[in-house]
Amino acid sequence: MGSEKKETEKLRIAMLGHKRIPSREGGIEVVVEELATRMAAKGHAVTCYNRRGHNVAGAEYDEKKMKNFRGVKLKEVFTVNLPGLAAMSASVSASLAAAVGKYDVVHIHAEGPAFMCWLPKMLGKRVVVTVHGLDHQRAKWGKLASAYIMMGEKNAVRFADDIIVLSSGVQQYFKNQYQRKTLFIPNGVKEPKLRKADQITERWGLEKDGYILYLGRLVPEKGEKYLIKAFKQVKTDKKLVIAGGSSDTETYMKELKKLAEDDPRILFTGFVQKRIKHELYSNPYIYTLPSDLEGMPLSLLEAMSYGNCCLTSDIPECAEVVEDKAVLFQKGNIDDLKDKLQMLCDHPEIVQQYKNKAQDFILKKYGWDDVVERTLDVYRG
Repeated sequence: MGSEKKETEKLRIAMLGHKRIPSREGGIEVVVEELATRMAAKGHAVTCYNRRGHNVAGAEYDEKKMKNFRGVKLKEVFTVNLPGLAAMSASVSASLAAAVGKYDVVHIHAEGPAFMCWLPKMLGKRVVVTVHGLDHQRAKWGKLASAYIMMGEKNAVRFADDIIVLSSGVQQYFKNQYQRKTLFIPNGVKEPKLRKADQITERWGLEKDGYILYLGRLVPEKGEKYLIKAFKQVKTDKKLVIAGGSSDTETYMKELKKLAEDDPRILFTGFVQKRIKHELYSNPYIYTLPSDLEGMPLSLLEAMSYGNCCLTSDIPECAEVVEDKAVLFQKGNIDDLKDKLQMLCDHPEIVQQYKNKAQDFILKKYGWDDVVERTLDVYRG
């Protein structure tokens, strides 16, 4: 009887660590939106603490300001909108607000925001931290930010009631580094609606199966440089579409464009969302993710959910997702990436075999309803 009551009990939940919802600025924002809205639909009281400021891809991509989104209460927190300080200041502000708020659970997303997890814990909240990836390893952070993130990781280990991780590799890291038990709950994905090439044809001349797609943030650990260098050596009339905005700095974007400037087949779309994003995912010849570092690559789940043949680096976080339903290349190996790209361009029958398997496999393996129920079980302890 007690366990039944626990399962039906409605919780007061705060979430922080993301930039803002609704938003497609990164994988964390997608995860927070899916969890929060689905939990609210189940009758739980969910509040998400959003950063102030503009979409990282530019003010033109800002969503309309709102105080409630699909049953989730949205609160903006104080944010210093300077590179390296926005995430830190917003997570400190959100942690203070969540600590004094009337919540049963404070769910903190990412390692840096976990720096303050001791405060809501001290004030009687149940604290859950999701580690979306080992953020201190990311190339974009300077020494101060990396130290802050590392302290967030250590504070999560020390103070969080539970830590959720998205891959077995990160789970093993916490076991080896801290002897800390973590809970493996991967991200989910939902079945998309396929879109015909319409706006992408009008805007960029892209047609179904006429391009190779990368879609994600443009940051060094995603491996876009490998992809451009490899693609320039591939004999094909297909285009390489690099879709996404830069994160925190324009310097890396300029480097990529400089690297690609002598190959007219390479197209940069900038940040994409809504109809354009769906059309890009619906119509590529193949999708590729050349990352050196991932937490759990939501873009890879999404690409497979559209029924795409995927080519990805062989890092454990990607290999675990795709199993044998995609093509792998050796991380950082431009020659191997070039060879795999050429092989797939030369053999459309192989591409079709992977396309036939992708959607059913990924939708069965990663369902959001299951992720939400497992996360609520963690909240209840």
